[in-house]
Amino acid sequence: MASAQDVRGMFKRFRILVVGRAMAGKTTLLQKVCNATEKPEIFDGHGNKISADVVRGSTDRGYHDINNELVFRSSPGFVFHDSCGFEAGGEDEFQTMKKFISERASARILDQRVHAIWRAIISMRLKYCIPMDEYHRAITTAEERFFSECDTSNVPVIAVFTKFDALSAVALGDLRRTPGLTRKDVYERTPERAEEIFANANIWGRLCTTRHPPKDYIRLARMNIDETDCGPLLERTMGALDDEALQMLLTSTQRMNLELCITFAVKKVVMAYIKRACQGSLQVSEEECILMQKDIAKWFPHTGVSQMISASDNHW
Repeated sequence: MASAQDVRGMFKRFRILVVGRAMAGKTTLLQKVCNATEKPEIFDGHGNKISADVVRGSTDRGYHDINNELVFRSSPGFVFHDSCGFEAGGEDEFQTMKKFISERASARILDQRVHAIWRAIISMRLKYCIPMDEYHRAITTAEERFFSECDTSNVPVIAVFTKFDALSAVALGDLRRTPGLTRKDVYERTPERAEEIFANANIWGRLCTTRHPPKDYIRLARMNIDETDCGPLLERTMGALDDEALQMLLTSTQRMNLELCITFAVKKVVMAYIKRACQGSLQVSEEECILMQKDIAKWFPHTGVSQMISASDNHW
């Protein structure tokens, strides 16, 4: 199995396409992913930095050049592309997005591929952001068209329902109008009621019946709170990637979430050794223990463990 460093040498950066309406919480989402508070730096398709003043006028209106690259100094391994919620534009904007996805999903230059939409570019990743403070129209015609007409090839799409706490506010209001409930009852039942509203809207079910459905979804809330992180989103993204090399690239790119590294080290390495042991095909030896250590360490590229094990001949 290639190491995370080897994968980084092949692909350089993890590239994600973010699609969603204006005011869907996309900027906050990316800041959380990159552990940043500042705005991203913007580069054109040739790597030239673009002054924020040049693009501010269009971004304030919800328009973006999808080919521009958004990079945070705190996480330079992530490259984001922002396609404004194309309902803000027209047919030209929609076709531009489809062309971008088609070209970047199979780009001959590996470093130009979109790895996830949060949709490889080897990776193009698509995060399709749907704000839950507008849950009654959470799936618009434009979004249904996206999932019906945009073939993302082998690039997985993650549907990200942002501002899910707004749905909790709706649930709280419903329960307050319910006779016979105490204040304690109302607050205790609010999370369950929010889940019911989401389920009754059948949003995920509707997305799954489209021609090009998302591979997974996640709901995010309280993104305005400093302590909130996007670990679950990164984990869903990792799980949606079919290529282990891309999973390792994402592990190598993100620097803050040690839990994510642990989760996939267990899933990909420890469980494989346990399976071999149950099948009787694993011989417990010093050599096998060292190999397992090295395989586990590959999922922790920023801890120095990989380098320590590679440089050491110490056994268990």
